[in-house]
Amino acid sequence: MKKVLVCKEKDERETRVALVPDDVKKLTSLGFEIKVVSDAGVKSGFSDEAYTKAGAAIIAKEEDGYDSEIIVRIMKPESIEGIKAGTLHLSYMDPFNNKELLNNFASSGISAVSLEMIPRSTLAQKMDVQSSQTSLAGYVAVLNAAARLPKILPMMVTPAGTINPARVFIIGVGVAGLQAIATAKRLGARVDAFDTRPVVEEQVKSLGASFVKIDLGEMGQTSQGYAKELTPEQIAKQKEAQAKVCEKANIVITTAKVFGRKAPRLIEKNVLDRMQPGSIVVDMACSTGGNVEGSKLFENVVTENGVTIMSGDLLERQVPYDASKMFSGNITAFLTHAGFYDKEAKEFRVNLDDEIMKGCLLTKDGAIIHERFKQA
Repeated sequence: MKKVLVCKEKDERETRVALVPDDVKKLTSLGFEIKVVSDAGVKSGFSDEAYTKAGAAIIAKEEDGYDSEIIVRIMKPESIEGIKAGTLHLSYMDPFNNKELLNNFASSGISAVSLEMIPRSTLAQKMDVQSSQTSLAGYVAVLNAAARLPKILPMMVTPAGTINPARVFIIGVGVAGLQAIATAKRLGARVDAFDTRPVVEEQVKSLGASFVKIDLGEMGQTSQGYAKELTPEQIAKQKEAQAKVCEKANIVITTAKVFGRKAPRLIEKNVLDRMQPGSIVVDMACSTGGNVEGSKLFENVVTENGVTIMSGDLLERQVPYDASKMFSGNITAFLTHAGFYDKEAKEFRVNLDDEIMKGCLLTKDGAIIHERFKQA
């Protein structure tokens, strides 16, 4: 397998592209043959000419590349009609919420890789699209909030008086949360952060932020590095302690988006009512139910007391040049991984003996093979 098709995203809101010219050049030098749908990279800042110079063939429409053995795109496909059996398809899949699509992949004999399911291991770190994209989203979340906030973030001493720094509260210290902390600190804000995993306290402090300690009893993280689900009693205790910090904050950013589950509700209306007018809340989990009561996907909502709730999903789309470069780097690392790519034969192979492939390949040879989705 070495013929690769790079699709143009069908969703008009999607600005990214799955492979950028620099990585196309790298892959073609290794023996891959790459076709790119015309204008696939335009929104990210990559022209058809740049792809041609990198060694790719430009095609008019996606269907013209269905003779490819590997198909890469960002979001899940709207249709897989026409894709031949045996093709390896790589994209976000949202497999927990798209059982019909998963069944369609299986019945069509297409091998589907869910990029979200790539194991969060040291070996797979270079392929981890979740981390690369949410890191950028955390950065953008702070910039969006700062642009909307009716005050500046840094402390400023002027002849007219001293302006105190804005207070930013980050809830959830995963990849997005850490980048949000770092960005808010660089902009001069006073930053507090909380996570149910005490192990991240050191990381928070290393970035110059204060870690909010809430005694919730036994807590921890999963083998994949995600926070473990809390009991109803722990959640109630967490909410009340967080509310006290939210009251003083100018910006609150919630990052508790749990893959495969509904997002936990962290901030309810009674907390928003206690916040200062003009405050900003960014909910980075709108698409999975929302961390904040009243948040809406791709919309901003202003409460009766003047608090703005901003949608924080897919913010990486606002920086598509770098988001595409990072996503492309992840895909390139996957395609050239020693467990899959045979340097001598210059061929990519689906190797189920490899732990990375075993973790993210959902369908193969007409069946759903991933243990978590076999009942789909």
